[in-house]
Amino acid sequence: MKEVMAIIRINKINETKVALAKAGFPSITATGRVFGRGKGLVDFRLMKGAEEGIPEAIAQLGGGPKMIPKRLITLIVKDEKVDLAVKTLIKTNQTGNSGDGKIFILPIMDSYRVRTAERGDKTLD
Repeated sequence: MKEVMAIIRINKINETKVALAKAGFPSITATGRVFGRGKGLVDFRLMKGAEEGIPEAIAQLGGGPKMIPKRLITLIVKDEKVDLAVKTLIKTNQTGNSGDGKIFILPIMDSYRVRTAERGDKTLD
């Protein structure tokens, strides 16, 4: 079993949920709002706002890189389904622009279904 952890754009969450369900992954956990930033030093939303003359955006320029709101999705999948989950996440979230997100794969040692006390891969069905 593996945990697939994806950090994605906020505006992609609904599209991602639908795509994962269609690909056979109806069960996910999403964390409301997380903040982060990549290695880029420019927040393009602020730059666009400054170009449009929005005072709040202009006031924030020059203060260093800002934390950007994102969504964190996790799903636990059988080893043989990791590639499908990753391909689905990339296809759904790839815009070609900086900030599309990251995907991490982590090992899961075991799992239990609380209701029935089932253990292992059976809990993922």
